Amino acid sequence: MSHDNGNNKEIIYVGDSRIRANGPKPAPKDYSEFPGRTEPFFPNFLLKEWMVAVVVLVGFMTLVMAEEPPLGDLADPNNTNFIPIPDWYFLFLYQLLKFEWAGGPFIVIGTVVIPGIAFTALLLAPWLDRSKERRPLKRPIATGLMVLTLVAMVVLTWEAWDEYQKTVASAPSGGGDGEGEIVAAEDPAYTEIYKNQSCAQCHGENLEGVNGPSLLGVGKKLKADEIIDIMDNGRGAMPPGTFQGTDEEKKKLAEWLAKQK
Repeated sequence: MSHDNGNNKEIIYVGDSRIRANGPKPAPKDYSEFPGRTEPFFPNFLLKEWMVAVVVLVGFMTLVMAEEPPLGDLADPNNTNFIPIPDWYFLFLYQLLKFEWAGGPFIVIGTVVIPGIAFTALLLAPWLDRSKERRPLKRPIATGLMVLTLVAMVVLTWEAWDEYQKTVASAPSGGGDGEGEIVAAEDPAYTEIYKNQSCAQCHGENLEGVNGPSLLGVGKKLKADEIIDIMDNGRGAMPPGTFQGTDEEKKKLAEWLAKQK
């Protein structure tokens, strides 16, 4: 306590005789008194965590070096066969947008409302579910919602990938069988017309097929007039009017392609 005595201030310390200043200080019990239940954070627990992290990191780096990443084709504006699809971890949202109530005029529901509700619920999960139970069966609401969400994501992802594979498999190619060699490789229709047009960008300089189907053996499937019709009207992912040469050059090129058997 303190009081003002004129110009001088005095401070008087008052002690409580019931509290011993030099008494024993409380200390935590030794770890040996709790066998199998606790351990020092450093170095015991930290060492175990470090060892697990090293094993996981080494395993991850081994997979990265052993398996080449599945990179897609190079970006090419002339590749009309390309079917865009998001990365695998977005496939479930990609498939969700195909439902009538989540796409088209209701696209906001699939892109904003549903992801927003899911993100908000995940953010507020500690406050929404305040149960002290740790066993999943004792928390049926939280466990049920989690299982339902995981199942929905797996099913939607599988449906999106399966539909994509079927779309790629059913896309008409109108090309050859990809076998054999170039017939009449010295023909001007190949050395001048084919290579100077945009054909080689999709079908390959040697007809091997790059972004488009191979034209090796195309004469086994199509005649010259049928090839001209494809040049004019397109087929599958090939747009009409791709050939920019004259009608005479178009005819020569179609006749040469029809020889590829």
